[in-house]
Amino acid sequence: MLTTELIIFYDGYCPLCLAEMRKLKELDTSQAISFVDIQEDSFTQHYPHLDWGALNARIHGYLADGRLISGLDVTYVAWKLVGKGWVYAPLRWPVIRWFADIAYKGFAKHRYTISFLLTGKKRCLPCEQVDRGSDVKN
Repeated sequence: MLTTELIIFYDGYCPLCLAEMRKLKELDTSQAISFVDIQEDSFTQHYPHLDWGALNARIHGYLADGRLISGLDVTYVAWKLVGKGWVYAPLRWPVIRWFADIAYKGFAKHRYTISFLLTGKKRCLPCEQVDRGSDVKN
């Protein structure tokens, strides 16, 4: 049973992903979100039932009711929990959702290259971790 409303499984090697997790953590004053870095050595010990390859291909999250969600659904729920869901809500509207999900797939697949273009860092080994709410120590 979850003690938070959402567990986010994120790629701690991705500078853009990590920046988003840091911002979410900063805004998560009610501690509704737990953060789990899938790059941690102990990840597979703590979550052996999850497919690491699938989680590495796109962001995933567990809702409090035990459902596993992925992609922009995770992003929308996370930002909604910190009071900023309105920013991402249009990406979940019919028609726009279809295009947004295709764009997200492209982003997720090429996130290291996009990170390099935007930040000058392709990959962090290791990046400064987001450390609250996880079974996995970051």
